[in-house]
Amino acid sequence: MQQIDFELRGDFIPLDALLKATGLADNGGAAKAMVAAGKVEVDGQQELRKTAKLRAGQVVAVAGTRVRITPPTGAASLPE
Repeated sequence: MQQIDFELRGDFIPLDALLKATGLADNGGAAKAMVAAGKVEVDGQQELRKTAKLRAGQVVAVAGTRVRITPPTGAASLPE
């Protein structure tokens, strides 16, 4: 399974925007369709909210790829 580390630029990123930003979806419409079709998991659970707010420490899985969301550079690290 491919792993991508995605660094946040703020407190959160909407799920559809993450899929688009990582190249897992070609555009916003494709991202929303993937979520609506139940093809996306967040922290091991199916996620059907297209604009779910994702925060540092969460993991998104779709199409054989895992995206780990990391805090912005310089932010305090999360407990492990």
